[in-house]
Amino acid sequence: GQASKATPTGSVAKFAAGGKRGKKKDLGMMAMSYGYVYVAQCAMGANKQQFLNAITEAESYHGPSLVICYAPCINHGINMSNSQIEEKKAVDAGYWHLYRYNPEKVGTETHPFTLDSKDPTASYKDFILGETRYASLKKIRPEIADNLFDLSEKEHSERLERYKKLAENKD
Repeated sequence: GQASKATPTGSVAKFAAGGKRGKKKDLGMMAMSYGYVYVAQCAMGANKQQFLNAITEAESYHGPSLVICYAPCINHGINMSNSQIEEKKAVDAGYWHLYRYNPEKVGTETHPFTLDSKDPTASYKDFILGETRYASLKKIRPEIADNLFDLSEKEHSERLERYKKLAENKD
């Protein structure tokens, strides 16, 4: 793939062979800001029930729905028969967070934002170094790789904290 605002920090992509700098956009939060879009972020291999809930809720919602799924590709350097395992690893490492936002719940006793992810239980760096788009940067530019990887991990941790606050917000 080629570098864009959707490219994760520190990953190698076309036009970013030295590692992408700058934060990855949060498409889900952007869509939630409209207030009337159903939004879910999923990884089927990490939590099949959460995925099914998201698809069911998105389909039944009377308005626009956005379901964002972590889907490894061949450029990640993994055997595609292991994509479900890779999805679980992404969530366990805190690289990918699972949530659902249902605008129909605004103003009800049920909170509209549900964070389905737990705190990370696996190493973030071990996870990203298992993917070619990160491991190749470590090989070709080791002097900047660790800094970008630390920055990427910090960004993902901050994102999780924002999601936690959103889930706790009672307004």
